Amino acid sequence: MNDKPLILLVDDDPDLLKLLTLRLTAAGYAVATAGSGEEALAQLAVIQPRLVISDMRMGGMDGLALFETVQKSRPGLPVIILTAHGTIPDAVDAARRGIFGYLTKPFDSKALLGEVERALKLNAEGGGPKDQDWRAEIITRSPAMESVLEKARLVAAGDAGVFLYGESGTGKELLARAIHQASPRHGKPFVAVNCGAIPEQLLESELFGHVKGAFTGAARDYKGLFQAADGGTLLLDEIGDMPLPLQVKLLRVLQERQVRPVGSVQAIPVNVRIISATHRDLAEEIAAGRFREDLYYRLNVVALSLPTLAERREDIPLLANHMLRRLTERYGKDIRGFAPEAMELLIASAWPGNVRQLLNVVEQTVALSTTPLISATLAREAIRQGTEEFASLEDARRRFEREYLIQVLKITDGNVAQAAKLAKRNRTEFYKLLQRHSLDPALFKPAS
Repeated sequence: MNDKPLILLVDDDPDLLKLLTLRLTAAGYAVATAGSGEEALAQLAVIQPRLVISDMRMGGMDGLALFETVQKSRPGLPVIILTAHGTIPDAVDAARRGIFGYLTKPFDSKALLGEVERALKLNAEGGGPKDQDWRAEIITRSPAMESVLEKARLVAAGDAGVFLYGESGTGKELLARAIHQASPRHGKPFVAVNCGAIPEQLLESELFGHVKGAFTGAARDYKGLFQAADGGTLLLDEIGDMPLPLQVKLLRVLQERQVRPVGSVQAIPVNVRIISATHRDLAEEIAAGRFREDLYYRLNVVALSLPTLAERREDIPLLANHMLRRLTERYGKDIRGFAPEAMELLIASAWPGNVRQLLNVVEQTVALSTTPLISATLAREAIRQGTEEFASLEDARRRFEREYLIQVLKITDGNVAQAAKLAKRNRTEFYKLLQRHSLDPALFKPAS
């Protein structure tokens, strides 16, 4: 079996194809060639290269059109573009589209081999389709994310408990699914439950099941998620929100490898791999007595920390264009991409809501766009609204307090005594609140 990395070369110049093939094979790579974009797509249907190197200007399908088509079926496959017509604006536009590398002819052989080495290092997925399928939904070329994926693939082969740390919206469930797909359990169920989204009184039944008549409303036996995931993987998302009494019962299940449904005296064996996820700092939760240390060590055999979107900005063009392609199909719109200024805004934004917020922004721009390119104005407004949605607690509290004071002053026509009474504050305190928010009661009095 050939374990050399396979590279697909695409150029309508046979002499250049031969020259590039000689250079790459001499450097230790396996090479497949295509004389056109159309031939390259036919090749990609039967081979699994780890990199595509394509000329920009070719008869028929050009390099950019080939890249865009490749990204629909193989979004993580890096593409390097070669051209004799390169300009700085072209290179910037190529980077915005998500193209990995851009070299202008005549190019230095060392520069090309350096780009090839960098692309293959970031796309270190192995050679066959099964090697790529496990992480197919994770779009990245970020070294930080690739490092996490490399560790995830190693841990997937065993059965150790995995703890995923990351801010909301960084893709913890997506990574958990990828670990499941790469594991020997991939043919069995993957089940996810958000421990913070289910009321405390129902969470035990949801996890461990119940028997008919166990409580009011239990009209039939219910297996629970541990039994539903038997043989597979169970993701306990936001486990930092799990109530302490239930943490004790979960620890017992993990130790005994069996569950006892609510209302039952019979224990049922289960074989489940546990992946846990949280956005909380569990060291602080343990110190505050809100999370059991023994459960933490039981779950946290291997810890993986997902980078924020701001820490993987090189992925923003890739992710935004990938989302755009899917959303334009859903909305039935003919949108070809982002205006350069719009993409610059996306790349430069703070993204407190991470990939989830980026998806929200892209969807809003697709829904509202009336032009083939999404404008900077549309992107700016969507980012502004999205950032407000993910405002800090302090900012949200301050904004609510100001809006509340305005409403009270409107109701009382600027009468401070009445407004303070409605707000259940003394007048001195109420005046201080008005001063803090620069509100003048006189502005709310009726015009004479």
